[in-house]
Amino acid sequence: MGAVVRRPVAWVAAIVLLAEAVGFVFVNGLMATVVDNQQMSLAGLDPDAMSNGAWGAGFALGLYLVVCAVLLVRAAITDRGFGRVARPVLIGCAVLHGVLGALAVGLVGWTAFLFMMVVLALLVLALVAYGEPSKGRKRTPGAGSEAGAAGPAGAGPSAA
Repeated sequence: MGAVVRRPVAWVAAIVLLAEAVGFVFVNGLMATVVDNQQMSLAGLDPDAMSNGAWGAGFALGLYLVVCAVLLVRAAITDRGFGRVARPVLIGCAVLHGVLGALAVGLVGWTAFLFMMVVLALLVLALVAYGEPSKGRKRTPGAGSEAGAAGPAGAGPSAA
């Protein structure tokens, strides 16, 4: 897959992840505000702790998505693959979208599921497009050509 496909996929995936990061922070902030205003409690938990936890989770997930978007932008700009750290981070992001998609279909609906699956597809396509280079070895000049050209062992001029 050439740069014609992988660069636009990386750019689109990065833009979608940035928009999604803003959306997650907004939704978690909305939930935190509602919990705080209503003084809601779950199994006796402190409402302030629940509100702070929602804010923290929103910012943590938003930061994670921004980091993933930055990794995709770097790959799109340099047209180089992902390193040892970037690849597992993006694989984790893809798994997160798969799990959130499975949860979204029951909690939110099919539209949210479809959105999560599109983002998952973009991430997997970017990971595959910038995959590991082929393991084909390059032949260095003279690495194997003289051995075959010299004939059988002991037949050369130095055999005497």
